[in-house]
Amino acid sequence: MAAIIGPLRPGDFRVQAWVDRRVLAGPAPDRARPVAVAERSDCLATAGAAKWRHAELLQGRNVIRIFRHYLPKGLVILGLSEVFVLWGALYLGSQVRYGGFATQAHLTATSGRALLFVVVMWVVMTAFGLYQRELKEGQWGYFPRLIVSLSLGFLVFCTLLPILPSLVLPPAVLASVVLVALCGTILTRLMYLAVANRAAVHRQVLVLGTGRRARAIQALAQGSPGRPGFQVVGFMPCGEREDRGGLLVLRSDQSLAAIARSYRVTEIVVGSRDRRQTLPVNELLECKLAGTRVMDLTTFFERESGRIELESLNTSWLVFADGFEQGVLKTWIKRIFDVAASIALLIVCLPIMVITAILVKFEDNGPVLYRQDRVGQAGRVFPLFKFRSMRVNAENDGTPQWASHNDSRVTRIGAFIRKVRIDELPQVFNVLRGDMSFVGPRPERPFFVDKLARDIPYYGYRHTIKPGITGWAQVRYPYGASVEDAIEKLKYDLYYVKNNTLFLDLIILFQTIQVVIFQDGAR
Repeated sequence: MAAIIGPLRPGDFRVQAWVDRRVLAGPAPDRARPVAVAERSDCLATAGAAKWRHAELLQGRNVIRIFRHYLPKGLVILGLSEVFVLWGALYLGSQVRYGGFATQAHLTATSGRALLFVVVMWVVMTAFGLYQRELKEGQWGYFPRLIVSLSLGFLVFCTLLPILPSLVLPPAVLASVVLVALCGTILTRLMYLAVANRAAVHRQVLVLGTGRRARAIQALAQGSPGRPGFQVVGFMPCGEREDRGGLLVLRSDQSLAAIARSYRVTEIVVGSRDRRQTLPVNELLECKLAGTRVMDLTTFFERESGRIELESLNTSWLVFADGFEQGVLKTWIKRIFDVAASIALLIVCLPIMVITAILVKFEDNGPVLYRQDRVGQAGRVFPLFKFRSMRVNAENDGTPQWASHNDSRVTRIGAFIRKVRIDELPQVFNVLRGDMSFVGPRPERPFFVDKLARDIPYYGYRHTIKPGITGWAQVRYPYGASVEDAIEKLKYDLYYVKNNTLFLDLIILFQTIQVVIFQDGAR
């Protein structure tokens, strides 16, 4: 326990849940089962799978795992393709500039411009969410964002050219470059959507189990605003007695391998909780040896949705799964990144912070900054700094409250700075002090942590790393103001705790820009 929570220190906040192991992990997911027997069985099943899971996922046809973070292979190919399109657009512009007779010297001189053009365009396109798994507007929502991002990227590129005189291009060449880039990226996107939709149909998933855990896969397939990325061909009973209404339950008079061949199944997901007596291990092995991928429900959700489902989560899975790695080198690398990113943000946003401070002070003559206790790594309480966005004494009764939609306590200036997340900027000082990281789970108040740790399984594990200004849950889920929202955010926080790397931090930073631009989830 001390290894997880850390040594006790005077003044540290320790939720009672961390004293009682049952509450640290949260309420048992299924108290009807004998814990020792069930966990022993799960450990045996998971231990055998742990040896091949990592390599198998790396070799999956639809997902690439880079530094433990799952990326759809189609999006990776799309990103590389658009890099070549953007690079080629500038070279084609050089041919236009020299009437199709550009020499090797001319092309060599174009390399610097092409590199700058590609970097600017790709960064802006990424910040606009063009390389996400899905958009709330659906798959056709990419095109309005594409046009806006290319326009903005072109303006940024033109702004940088006077700073670098050697890279200046004539207006006619710039116009041809933009036209080629726009047509090329739109054509690439159309080809990607056509191929991706066809690939989604060919990803046939068979679910072993018909209980509540297995049903979650159907909800995932139906709940995606765009394409789900896979198609559920049916469900196979595996000893459950739950209601099977609404599920496509396949006949069980054939072997599992025969059904997999008949429906051209590419993946079998084990969604049954009871693996001691009813799991057809030999048939699953036969399918695996025949080339059909087999995985457990928790790993499937982690790969497909970027979160760890609590309903299907076993403690043994956390023990044997890869990830959850911490070390001196990793800690120092993250600290260097935190300090560098905070200083850069402070320099860029210093004028905005000064103007915000003046406006907050001018509105009601109250304090500019707001200090609020939050729970950090190992349960240590620290003062979090924010620009004050609510009226003074917003909690007169002393009871902490979650912010609600159109909260009456929010001031006029506060409503704006909350919407564009300017109120969070003073937290760079918390990062420089070492209380927080730049990226990590959002810190909560002690009052809420105490309650949530008792009510939600595994909630305490989000405090094994430093909290952050932004995080995986913040860019993947809207603003939360209830226990139900806290449960959903915990799924993303556990994914980050398990898979956090500098690579994932950079992805989160890019997606944070998109959240600020499109004002997702602010209150």
